[in-house]
Amino acid sequence: MADFAYCPRCGSRHFRVNDPKSKICADCGFVLYHNSAAAVAAIVIDKYRRLLVTRRAFEPARHTLDLPGGFVDPGEEAETAVRREVFEETGCRVAKTDYLFSLPNTYVYSAHTVHTTDLFFACTIEGGATAEAHDDAAEILWIPLTEVDPAQFGLASIRKAVERLLKTL
Repeated sequence: MADFAYCPRCGSRHFRVNDPKSKICADCGFVLYHNSAAAVAAIVIDKYRRLLVTRRAFEPARHTLDLPGGFVDPGEEAETAVRREVFEETGCRVAKTDYLFSLPNTYVYSAHTVHTTDLFFACTIEGGATAEAHDDAAEILWIPLTEVDPAQFGLASIRKAVERLLKTL
């Protein structure tokens, strides 16, 4: 919350800590809560037991491995978001989604730390689709599960999710 020195409603400098999760404006009474943003990630394993991964084109964690995914748009269901993100990054359409689990994360964007709740889905790609790097994916890789190295994944929650996945196999 230290990134916010002025009230976003009235611009007052009298914007102070209200509690560990919020700030309040002494002039207009506006309260800003620092809530978690929702994000999604797709775990796609093909019939050859390979994991679909992307290489990040941008910061944070540029050039590291990632799972297809991103932020949930306002008013969007998480299942819709994971389908959209997979399509935007790989050109593939998701035929089926199954919610698996969630993990907390932090994501630095424009020098501001965004707290996220990352929702992980097992996804099945429509048959015949060929994955190609689009949007913020620099590269698409299909890595055999026996060769997946969690240390190559740059974002903490994604790395933990991959570790969790590998323990279940």
